[in-house]
Amino acid sequence: MEGGPRQACTVADHHPSLEVNFIHVSHGNNGNEKAVGVVLFQLGGPDSLEAVEPFLFNLFSDPDIIDFPFVRLARPVLARLVASRRARKVQEHYARIGGKSPIRELTERQATALERELRKRLDARVFVAMRYWRPLTEEAIQAVEAHTFRQLILLPLYPQYSKTTTGSSLNEWHRQYATARNPTPTKTIREFYDHPLYLQAVVEKMNQGLERFLPLPSSPGLSDVHLVFSAHGLPISVIEAGDPYRTQVEATAKLVMECGGWSNPHEVCYQSRVSPGRWLEPTLHTTLRRLAAQHAERILVIPISFVTDHVETLYEIDIEAREEARHAGIRQFEVMPALNDSPKFIQALAELVRREVGAQSPPSLVEVTSLRTAL
Repeated sequence: MEGGPRQACTVADHHPSLEVNFIHVSHGNNGNEKAVGVVLFQLGGPDSLEAVEPFLFNLFSDPDIIDFPFVRLARPVLARLVASRRARKVQEHYARIGGKSPIRELTERQATALERELRKRLDARVFVAMRYWRPLTEEAIQAVEAHTFRQLILLPLYPQYSKTTTGSSLNEWHRQYATARNPTPTKTIREFYDHPLYLQAVVEKMNQGLERFLPLPSSPGLSDVHLVFSAHGLPISVIEAGDPYRTQVEATAKLVMECGGWSNPHEVCYQSRVSPGRWLEPTLHTTLRRLAAQHAERILVIPISFVTDHVETLYEIDIEAREEARHAGIRQFEVMPALNDSPKFIQALAELVRREVGAQSPPSLVEVTSLRTAL
């Protein structure tokens, strides 16, 4: 089964009134023009088993995560209690994936690749700010302030917006940056779940995952493979308060299916529940059990809300869910390779940045545009 860019993921469809072709003009940077700074935001992860408990403390200290009446005074105590109780179990998970999270190294690779891509057309520097572990937001701000920029682009690496992820990272940035010595004009990219190049990057990785399945005589074109889009869960209360996350996750899955041109059975589910109460459903676990009961034998899981490998993909899906699927009788269980620093994904991030920079001043390239008549 071969997926590829369809109408749902072409640049012209994303901007229907304008077709743009870029012609690269090679020339040096203008010494009189300041560079653009780009800050990539990510969750962060413990860099050792000893770092798991303080990482969890930072996580559960976040007012965008733990927030209810009168919690402000109790939050540090509550966060320390929850972190200490969960640390041993979470350490076991990280021990299964090498004793630490790879998210820092992988995000730094994304930053390096993005900077290289951006510098083909404009002078840019890319920084990494982690929400709950090093390099923390204040460390990223210190690095940014060592340079002079004409503009900062804030780019959270969460395709779908949620106040608990993108919102939390941006809130922390604004709290810390409020005391900056020389604040720089800033633009923010809130989400990119429907960006054509991002969708193409996901399709590309899904095709790599599908290559692990062999065609069956009874199922031409791998049409029997169930496509399971798994996203990080959220409490229902967050969604009911107006958070657009679930809507955007479901839209992402729909756009990816259209972009790839697949007709396979597919569904969206949620994982990584971390607290009591009602959370988004169905869960990945219940979805696997239901598919097994329906005699599904081959499944490809697509971690649709994760652009970088972390414990959610490497342990929760590739180890825990894989074991559950095997016990349930699912014959072949595969996981889509993460986007990480795939060239197509880096191109998507670069296009997002260039679009924001170009909204204020033209990048160092010639844009040849042809307007299409809207019918």
